[in-house]
Amino acid sequence: MDNDNINLQLLLEGCRNKNRQSQRKFYEHFYGYGMSVALRFGENREEALEIVNDSFLKVFNRLDQYDTSFPFKAWFRKILINSSIDYFRKFHKHPKHLEMSEIGDLKDSKILHSISAEDDMLPVVQKLPPAYRMVFNLYVMEDYKHHEIAEILNISVGTSKSNLARAKVKLREMIINKRNNSSKQIKNG
Repeated sequence: MDNDNINLQLLLEGCRNKNRQSQRKFYEHFYGYGMSVALRFGENREEALEIVNDSFLKVFNRLDQYDTSFPFKAWFRKILINSSIDYFRKFHKHPKHLEMSEIGDLKDSKILHSISAEDDMLPVVQKLPPAYRMVFNLYVMEDYKHHEIAEILNISVGTSKSNLARAKVKLREMIINKRNNSSKQIKNG
């Protein structure tokens, strides 16, 4: 076992014993990681912070459920994603969802390649409407299947597919606008 695992195990043991200093160190150690996940799901930093804080509370209350034979970050990530879903359910009402048949046949575009090629796509993804952002993150970033997303969010599979398609269209539009604005600034500057 390496030194990080020993320190993590000591921190986890301190947290299990409700030691405030251990909880503080634990929070400080995993805060950045938690925010990196939550920022993709939240509309802004405040939402992400609520998701992260809810996640830490769940971790502290459920440490007895953590199986130490698995990586801690994977368990924590699952809690972060579930907290994001809970936040979405609680604070974002579902707008009218369109079934896939209502928006026509939208082919998968090069949007995912554009996203991975962009330096800072987080602000663009955060601008998506909550339902589109949630489906996009679960499907694209977390590898959930549409039937899983539909079950989690209590929507139809068709709605999950249409929200993903709409998210891709909106992202493509925002990326094109961002690039056009950057080109105009360069020409004018």
